[in-house]
Amino acid sequence: MSRKGVKLLVDSLTRSAKHFSKSEVECLVNLFDTLVARASSQFAGAGFDRTVFRDTLHSAFGMTDDVVLDRDCFAVYDLNGDGYISREEMFQMLKNSLLIQPADEEPDEGVKDLVEIALKKMDYDHDGKLSFADFEKAVREEKLLLEAFGPCLPDIKSSISFEQKIFRATPK
Repeated sequence: MSRKGVKLLVDSLTRSAKHFSKSEVECLVNLFDTLVARASSQFAGAGFDRTVFRDTLHSAFGMTDDVVLDRDCFAVYDLNGDGYISREEMFQMLKNSLLIQPADEEPDEGVKDLVEIALKKMDYDHDGKLSFADFEKAVREEKLLLEAFGPCLPDIKSSISFEQKIFRATPK
């Protein structure tokens, strides 16, 4: 992409990006452009495909979970893809993410209790399931909820390392 094209893209994205500064947007655009160029040279013009995306997440963040790599955060938890996170889906995610469960009660009962707590905290429209709007509002208010049903984002150490590499590599 030409310098002028990058500048126009960065300006456009900066106006619409609420959580990124102009320099962060510029770093991300340059990173994307670099990855597309690398992928195109390796795969005869295939572009930035799923393989390159997965390899990038693995090398930059150590992410290897296939479910996570193939989906965004909400979609990771929306197991059946119907646009909602149901009690059953929450149950499955929480059951798989808990390491130690109380010995004095049935493990599934403890998970069911956690599901009810999560729904009470996150289900703003009180329909018994989480829509994307419910999910988005809840995680904006409490970012730790992104990890409530199991990890779907890189750990903080990997994120900081990635940011340092990108900001160091981008010319000012």
